[in-house]
Amino acid sequence: MADVGKTPVARSEKTSSEFGYVGIDSILEQMRRKAMKQGFEFNIMVVGQSGLGKSTLMNTLFKSKVSRRSVMTTEEERIPKTIEIKSISHDIEEKGVRMKLTVIDTPGFGDQINNENCWQPIMKFINAQYEQYLQEEINIDRKKRIPDSRVHCCIYFIPPTGHCLRPIDIEFMRHLSKVVNIVPVIAKADTLTLEERDFFKQKIREDLRANEIDIYPQKEFDEDAEDRMINEKIREMIPFAVVGSDQEYQVNGKRLLGRKTRWGTVEGSARAHTRSLSLSHTHTTLLFSLTFSCPNSHLHILSGIENTAHCEFAYLRDLLIRTHMQNIKDITSSIHYEMYRVRRLNENNTQPNGQQAIHTNGIPEPEVLSHEM
Repeated sequence: MADVGKTPVARSEKTSSEFGYVGIDSILEQMRRKAMKQGFEFNIMVVGQSGLGKSTLMNTLFKSKVSRRSVMTTEEERIPKTIEIKSISHDIEEKGVRMKLTVIDTPGFGDQINNENCWQPIMKFINAQYEQYLQEEINIDRKKRIPDSRVHCCIYFIPPTGHCLRPIDIEFMRHLSKVVNIVPVIAKADTLTLEERDFFKQKIREDLRANEIDIYPQKEFDEDAEDRMINEKIREMIPFAVVGSDQEYQVNGKRLLGRKTRWGTVEGSARAHTRSLSLSHTHTTLLFSLTFSCPNSHLHILSGIENTAHCEFAYLRDLLIRTHMQNIKDITSSIHYEMYRVRRLNENNTQPNGQQAIHTNGIPEPEVLSHEM
């Protein structure tokens, strides 16, 4: 007969985590799988006068021949009489992640004798992409996934004068910063000494503040204290002083990427490695060295794209690709495009005869050049 007052042995219970687990965290994996299937889109515009290395920097940035100039024929290599907008798209893949990259070039910008209002064709193109997206969005039978041709980021190339921003630089960024994310860079920064570079960067920041030009990352869009701290460090470095190269040279028996000058070779001492990019299978980590050959001396100075002590290319790459790409796209969609959409849906464009120009979907034809507020 069992003892009456004896406490029964407690049954082993499952941990509270097993009983309490619902599985909400699996939404992250679901989102990842869906995003991997759909792929990503990124549209980047490069603006600057000819000869500043726009195509070279794009090829260096994505370690593939992605620039418009890379696929041009010899006959096409000319400076146009007016500003042209040229875009080229590539499907690239890395570690199973697919992305449609569109590089938009603006040949002819800043190359004319009279550059007055040279920003207008670029503004018109950016707004045209917003309009195209808007028309797709308001269609009754709209696509499940609307193709996104909106310009997510504009890299503006500043010539390495070492003095201050030119009127054309100020005018362009003052207008375009209100409709697109602008990231200014100092092109061919290896033509400046470190002291000249720091002075030039400081002068540019002063000019940006004096003209109320808000470049990316915009202070007003910092979401929290952590974002503010990260973005503040970026804002202190802008404009990025960059160097790019995609040319191979034979130096001391080695094939290197670099730039050759009259006084020596700016070398790309490279470590080759492979990636799964569909456009190119072999890529390099670039290091530059400048060799001066003199009768009685031999001076060897090392500077590198990946070396942040000599060049800020790595910071630009991290901002555009590794840390802020999604944020750049989010600001394009939720801020710049939203401002355009609200204005377009509320404006009252009228023809000279008093009649509205109506699209087939009921939206008035846009007549304004920009959606600046």
